[in-house]
Amino acid sequence: MAHEHKLEIFRGLLKFKSNTSKIWGVLVFLTIVTIIEVALGIFKPEMLMGKVLGMKMLNWIFIILTIVKAYYITWDFMHMRDETKALRRMVVWTAIFLICYLIFILLQEGGYIEGVYSSEYVKRDF
Repeated sequence: MAHEHKLEIFRGLLKFKSNTSKIWGVLVFLTIVTIIEVALGIFKPEMLMGKVLGMKMLNWIFIILTIVKAYYITWDFMHMRDETKALRRMVVWTAIFLICYLIFILLQEGGYIEGVYSSEYVKRDF
């Protein structure tokens, strides 16, 4: 069964004539986002070093740009746009659950290590 791929990105704002031109368009977008990330990582503007919600604004920008890149890689290069709504939701909700679980584990282990170091009893095998 042949399926016609959608040749647009940014919710239809940019339309392409072929799959090849769409791939190049997404590649250019991902390259621009990566260049912005690298430039911010090299120059680290002082105005982005302020704390927002317990973390530097620059770190929040990196997290947001990384999520944008992951979205477009999955959506266009892995053809999630052409899948059924149920499969897309299953993939997204599974990823969200796993990320939340990993953050929980990281915070629990970090709390344990902080407790060990703050009690001035340092055990090397933890």
